[in-house]
Amino acid sequence: MTVCLCVSCVFASPLPQTKKRSQSDADINAIGHRHIDRDENSYSLDKEKRLGVVLSEAFERSSRLLNDPAVTEYIDKVAQNVAKNSDARLPIVVQVIDSDVSNAFTLPGGYQYVNRGLLLRLEGEAELASVLARGVAHTSLRSATNAATRGEATQLAMIPLMLSMPWPGDSSANATPFAIPSSLLKLRQDDELDADYFGVQYLYKAGYDPNCFTSFVQRIWASGTSSTRKSPKVLSFYPPVDIRLAALQNEISEILPSRDGANVSTSEFDAFLERLRARKSEGEKRPTMRTSSHTIPNLH
Repeated sequence: MTVCLCVSCVFASPLPQTKKRSQSDADINAIGHRHIDRDENSYSLDKEKRLGVVLSEAFERSSRLLNDPAVTEYIDKVAQNVAKNSDARLPIVVQVIDSDVSNAFTLPGGYQYVNRGLLLRLEGEAELASVLARGVAHTSLRSATNAATRGEATQLAMIPLMLSMPWPGDSSANATPFAIPSSLLKLRQDDELDADYFGVQYLYKAGYDPNCFTSFVQRIWASGTSSTRKSPKVLSFYPPVDIRLAALQNEISEILPSRDGANVSTSEFDAFLERLRARKSEGEKRPTMRTSSHTIPNLH
């Protein structure tokens, strides 16, 4: 099959629409007892684990990870709380990248990476849990290996590139991905809507206020709107913010029962954020490191 990379075909691709969800998808009491990765996937769980090890090792060899046990232990604590209230069938491992770029992404096998630059923009523990919940949702959905199963060799090479693109609102996020096939962009946008849908359920089940998820999406993604106004929404890896927010607000009102005492933040988060800010100040005094390009192994 020939993949068209021309700009006109990318412009012609429709914007993502919210899916019709099954009864199981909407049942928060079924979390942990359902398989939400329903797409035909040529990767077994064991094969995805091995792939995750290879990709994570390759990525970490050419990246600067933040080496601070207090930071990583706190993030792992939040991540594991979300993971035990999810549908993930793979272990969740989270690393912090020592970079000012605002970004987070999930590799196959449950490997999550969150940049220091994004963490410094968060306003409470529930927002941190929201970031992690989206990653856990991608692991539950097996988004990366589903994408690899659907794609051809030319598309597979683009998956790591798409995963590592900066989030909207970051100064380096203004480039438009004209070289990405429209079909792959559409599938990526669908995956992101799914990560929102299930991620906010996991956030709720873990004891957090789900409205913090929508606040996080509103602030982080909408902040990039002015700088990317000239770029059509269809060219974004992420669905338009208004579509995402409408879907989230509908989900929260219809399937997540209201309750008192939901967690918004903690004193632990305040200490964590203060420590990160101190690390940033220290980092500004250090020379920057040029990283090598990542070697992407054969996914088959």
